Amino acid sequence: MAFLLDDILLAPCKLVHWVGKTLYENAEEQMTDDSAIRRELLELQIRLELDDISEDECHRQEAVLMQQLDAVRAYKESRKPD
Repeated sequence: MAFLLDDILLAPCKLVHWVGKTLYENAEEQMTDDSAIRRELLELQIRLELDDISEDECHRQEAVLMQQLDAVRAYKESRKPD
């Protein structure tokens, strides 16, 4: 009887914990997904080849994207278990 009462009373706390944990995991997954950055790099290369942007603009945007990619990689490395 006591266990059932504990489960009923703690259910809202467990739900809040589960929702928070799920949101955190999803946010971390999106933050460390480098496929979007790679896709932007590919699109940038295509735009350069089609002469939609100048070479200087391409290099500026590429530098920003590479910094983002490096930051994602560094974060992934820091999260790896030893």
